[in-house]
Amino acid sequence: MVNVWTGKTCQPLDRKKEKPYCFDMDIFIELTVIVLVAALFAVIMRLLRQPLIVGYILAGILSGPYFLNILHSREHIELFSKIGITILLFIVGLNLSPKVIREVGKVSLITGLGQVIFTSAVGFVIAIVLGIDRIAALYVAIALTFSSTIIILKLLSDRGDLHKLYGKISIGFLLVQDIVATIILLLISSFAKGSSTDLLVLILTFLLKGIGLFLLLYLISTYIMPRLSVKLASFQELLFLFSLAWGLGLSSLFHRLGFSVEIGALIAGVALSLTPFAPEIGSRMKPLRDFFIVLFFILLGSQMVLQNFSQLLLPAVVLSLFVLVGNPVIVIVLMNLLGFKRRTGFMAGLTVAQISEFSLILATLGFSVGHLSREVLSLVTLVGLITITGSTYFILYSDKIYPKVEKALKILELKKNSREKTGAGDEFFELVLFGYDRVGRDFVSVFNKLEKKFLVVDFNPASIKKLEDEALPYRFGDASDVEFLEDLGLSQIKLSVSTIPDFETNLLLTKKIKEVNPKAIVIVISHDVKEAEELYGAGASYVVMPHYLGAQYAASLIGRLGTDTSAFKEEKEKHLLYLGRKYELV
Repeated sequence: MVNVWTGKTCQPLDRKKEKPYCFDMDIFIELTVIVLVAALFAVIMRLLRQPLIVGYILAGILSGPYFLNILHSREHIELFSKIGITILLFIVGLNLSPKVIREVGKVSLITGLGQVIFTSAVGFVIAIVLGIDRIAALYVAIALTFSSTIIILKLLSDRGDLHKLYGKISIGFLLVQDIVATIILLLISSFAKGSSTDLLVLILTFLLKGIGLFLLLYLISTYIMPRLSVKLASFQELLFLFSLAWGLGLSSLFHRLGFSVEIGALIAGVALSLTPFAPEIGSRMKPLRDFFIVLFFILLGSQMVLQNFSQLLLPAVVLSLFVLVGNPVIVIVLMNLLGFKRRTGFMAGLTVAQISEFSLILATLGFSVGHLSREVLSLVTLVGLITITGSTYFILYSDKIYPKVEKALKILELKKNSREKTGAGDEFFELVLFGYDRVGRDFVSVFNKLEKKFLVVDFNPASIKKLEDEALPYRFGDASDVEFLEDLGLSQIKLSVSTIPDFETNLLLTKKIKEVNPKAIVIVISHDVKEAEELYGAGASYVVMPHYLGAQYAASLIGRLGTDTSAFKEEKEKHLLYLGRKYELV
């Protein structure tokens, strides 16, 4: 095969020779061209105000065999995309603490299994009506049930909805789907080999290994990780490197023991979710995730099979409409029966409006064992392209779609009462304090008197320990980290106070809060007049200038007490008492 960009013939590496025919620089050039194509499509999508994921998939189609044909080092791109998937699931695991699993585990299990059963049943009937033979129709029906965990997690992360109730439920039933998909793939592979005994032994071995790993990781995450992370948190680069090593290392261990890399990455994240530094770890991982996950979507686009397009178009459109509309309807009805509100069901339903990479793998496996024709394989691939693109728009514009279909959704309400409370599961804070170590306790005292829900954000492990001891709501994170700020839900707060003395951090905070929430009150600190003026220009509601306030207070104190020595002595004793209380906290 000739590489159109380098003109060299690429052949597999021959271990007996000193050098392969294609050098590593060829891979570098190929990757560079692919990234350039992806960047070009990303710019076009941004100018057209379209989802970037669509642009990445189109870049993959353009880079694939039907057009530019520049994806020759596919195994390397697959490796990079696997790293992206691993990091993505690791970040998701950081948000899936045992508390969250207990909260949504039951509904996720019921909804996930229910959706698989109903979708496969209806999908089988539709496939038969379209003239597909029974064995192929069964494959198609099962393929329609699985939704792409990777794509949905990326979209939920972009929307900042991983912490919301529907987001947590969606993650739960998507993982249930993945487990079911893995079991089905094992069954088909075993039946293809003609050995049912091997399958039974394999399942029992998996169960024993799984139980052993669960017990080991439970002990590590409960007794070792919290203490170890506190020591590492003082050095941010070390915390990042350790977290990356932990996520990739545990993924590799799971792979060596016969489990999937993805499950290992997810559990690695869950093990760290119990530490107070999970949000900070996640925010630092996101730029790394974003680069590698782009390659996953490019690879996905390059694998699209577009043969016999005109003949497959009608059945592909019918099946795609069922996935885009029927799957969400099934989830909405199931969640309504479980007592959830209309909007929650609708938002969760949209996350199953596409087929996944598991569907494509299933179709490819069916083709390899002779159960499916190439036409059916191409049909499933085309449905994948249509539904992935369509569901991306649905999810990103769901807030605009919902008001238009809200009345129609009433038809699907089989159960009127709701167990879901307003705002349940969503992290909502009216007041946020950035920096507890200096004068934060004074603000916390005021927040408590206001009887409003508040959150304290700090970057100092020692401060986090104090907050834990005092049972105050907190989040460990860097206020200068844009990714971290976007995960805080700044659009909902009413008042923000920063005791951080750094001007750049306060300027960023002010701009980000005012950008998403113009009505919010923003109070920051400054020690310089020009910087204070710039902060006011950025939208700060009030800039605390300690030197000026101190001077004003001292002047008013003199005006009030005059030259009364005993009065000043009394003020001194009050001040020392206050300072003593403060220093006891350090």
